[in-house]
Amino acid sequence: MIHTLALSGLTVSRGERRLFDGLDLTLRSGEILTLTGANGAGKTSLLRAIAGLLRPDAGTVAFHDGDGNPLDPREARGRETHFLGHFDGLKGGRTAREELGFQCDWLGHTQYGVDHAVQAFGLAPLMDLEVRRLSAGQRRRLAMGRLIGSPRALWLLDEPMAPLDARWRAAFAEQMQRHLDADGLIVAAVHDPLPLPARSLDLGGLT
Repeated sequence: MIHTLALSGLTVSRGERRLFDGLDLTLRSGEILTLTGANGAGKTSLLRAIAGLLRPDAGTVAFHDGDGNPLDPREARGRETHFLGHFDGLKGGRTAREELGFQCDWLGHTQYGVDHAVQAFGLAPLMDLEVRRLSAGQRRRLAMGRLIGSPRALWLLDEPMAPLDARWRAAFAEQMQRHLDADGLIVAAVHDPLPLPARSLDLGGLT
């Protein structure tokens, strides 16, 4: 299980523009880091680099277990990491039940986890509706279900609360805290502060 995320000398560019250079960072189990900065500062690119979806120009992304032993990056990402981006990746023609079931089956889950996800995010009334009929907030809650339905150590979240109203922001904050209390790690790109204590990394950037 991932207990430490370590970035060393990480450098990422987009086109001809350097987003950040020589970034060093260590995040340990039970900690949450928020990424702030203007649009285009590199928040999403940093999340994608950690997730292995973007190759950095230089530097390393490393994962370690509870004894400090290095983990194979491919296995750590494949088995212990969730990435929740701007696009929810849901299939509009499936019902919410089918989609949550597919996501959690694909990622690996326990039935308790799926039941907990349905309860935590108020999904029960939505389960027989086609995904295409759900509002943006409902879709985001459904996408969040896999975070709980398929428990993994590291959550990488890109503006996770953007479509949610106050009630569901509070509910998600509770689930994030539960995840941290269970030795999870979270890196979240945000524009507005999260409703729980967090370290912050300002990537700056142009408006």
